[in-house]
Amino acid sequence: MPLIVWNNSLSVGIPSMDTQHQKLINIINRLHDAMSTGKGKDIIAPVLTELHDYTVTHFTAEEKLMEQCKYEGLAMHKQQHSQFVNHIKKYQSDLEKGSLSVTLSVSNFLKDWLVNHIQGTDKKYESAMKSAGIK
Repeated sequence: MPLIVWNNSLSVGIPSMDTQHQKLINIINRLHDAMSTGKGKDIIAPVLTELHDYTVTHFTAEEKLMEQCKYEGLAMHKQQHSQFVNHIKKYQSDLEKGSLSVTLSVSNFLKDWLVNHIQGTDKKYESAMKSAGIK
């Protein structure tokens, strides 16, 4: 059973961003599924790497769209993205040092951050992007 189920409350109304958010949710759900079967520790390292790499790609694309529409919340949004990437790097470092509690911490952090970020922060750019003709 997935940890996060995609629904309209997670849509930001910009199809390219929704597709990227769905990919992030799939990564999180893959970790959750592995944890549910006792295999979370087996995939946590590659999941963290994939999350880091994909979020950098996603954040770059999202920030570029915000620049195009002159979104006034861009600076704060970039700061949140940077904090997220730093969290992932910290989890990777903790895992390399042998921390045993990383898997559960990562799962909880990811679910809370992604849902709150999409519903609270990302939804704010929808009208600016649509007004600028971004679809």
